[in-house]
Amino acid sequence: MKGTVKRVSALLAVPALVAALAACGGGESRIESEAALTGTVRIDGSSTVFPVSEAVAEEFQIENRAVRVTVGISGTGGGFKKFCAGETDISDASRPIKDSEMEMCAANGIEPIELTVAYDGLAVMVNPQNDFASCMTVDELKRIWEPGSRVSTWRDVRPEWPAEEIVLYGPGTDSGTFDYFTEAIVGEEDFSRPDFTASEDDNVLVQGIAGDKYALGYFGYAYYAENTDKLKLVGIDAGEGCVTPNPESVQSGEYQPLSRPLYVYVSKSALERPEVTAFVRYYLSSASELVPQVGYVALDAQRYQTAISEIR
Repeated sequence: MKGTVKRVSALLAVPALVAALAACGGGESRIESEAALTGTVRIDGSSTVFPVSEAVAEEFQIENRAVRVTVGISGTGGGFKKFCAGETDISDASRPIKDSEMEMCAANGIEPIELTVAYDGLAVMVNPQNDFASCMTVDELKRIWEPGSRVSTWRDVRPEWPAEEIVLYGPGTDSGTFDYFTEAIVGEEDFSRPDFTASEDDNVLVQGIAGDKYALGYFGYAYYAENTDKLKLVGIDAGEGCVTPNPESVQSGEYQPLSRPLYVYVSKSALERPEVTAFVRYYLSSASELVPQVGYVALDAQRYQTAISEIR
């Protein structure tokens, strides 16, 4: 029997937060209540969502010093394995939870609540010394990454490009970024050539591409934004001209097909603990400020009007 996931598709506006807190016992008691919080909040999952959760955790712990928040990186798939086994309270995810993962959660009595927290664009990158690949079509990327690909050199992509071996870098198979890229570019999730350097740690991919003149790789735009001196961004042509990812093209959906929402999933049972509820409320109320600071795109202002009463 498959489980069901409760989806909260928007974040919370501060006024709604205040109202909800007042309904739970008075707005004036918020400081005293949060100061008394203790315990641990356990988070793991997507390396893409990690910077957001880490930033929220750092700010939350400044205000709630008796609460320990741990944020790990094991990839979206790895994070769901821990989450559905009850080992974590919150799972960072760069794709929606799969039916098979929902079944695993249901078997262990875990009921996930889905929260959309930001938008991200997947960035395709080359080494800064690459002076020829500034834009690529979706079809060219598919020919490079599909299983059984016969593309081994840049000249195999375009005859005017050099006959140098393409050295590929990408997220590991437990990564939601890998899932999303393969579905959007190749046409089938988890369908990819295997001969590339894979890592769940995007910093490893940054160093790999930065160190190889003929490298090509992909990961979340935020990691490119943090390493613009080490990487060169490649625009994507999905049929209507070349578009590069930036906050505007990602939020508008112009950057296709590599724009996507980012999620956190919280266990309904974990919300019975006051430190988890307080953290999730803090996450939602501070996301509009912190999300852009770490290189992602916050949701549209209207999305921040959903009442926190959906988080119980």
